[in-house]
Amino acid sequence: MNLESPKVNVKQAAPKLFDALSDVSNFEKLMPDTIAKFELVGDDAFVFGLKGMPEIKLKIKEKVSPSKIILGAASDKLPFTLTANIAAISENESEVQLFFDGEFNAMMAMMIKGPISKFIETLADNMYKL
Repeated sequence: MNLESPKVNVKQAAPKLFDALSDVSNFEKLMPDTIAKFELVGDDAFVFGLKGMPEIKLKIKEKVSPSKIILGAASDKLPFTLTANIAAISENESEVQLFFDGEFNAMMAMMIKGPISKFIETLADNMYKL
């Protein structure tokens, strides 16, 4: 299952936005209002839970400065990646788009497609908070 957020313009230089997203503690600022839990579990990982959904642990899997950060689920139960692509627009502005890529059976994909789409859209919409 592949989902993508709309592209969002952020009034920050690409390297600065990359650095902000490289600090996993900043993901708490991006979370939707329905967050029930957010906990750091190391320098490169965090656990979060949204109301009505299981807790998920995300870990930084790859960084390509200043254009890409890939987070992956730390559990094999829900194997997926969340990729942030960052593109410089100008010296003080960049564009970011999130991509969700997961391997799920048809039933699971049907159940989570809506909530995950809304989730990545919210993360992207909140980029201005960094």
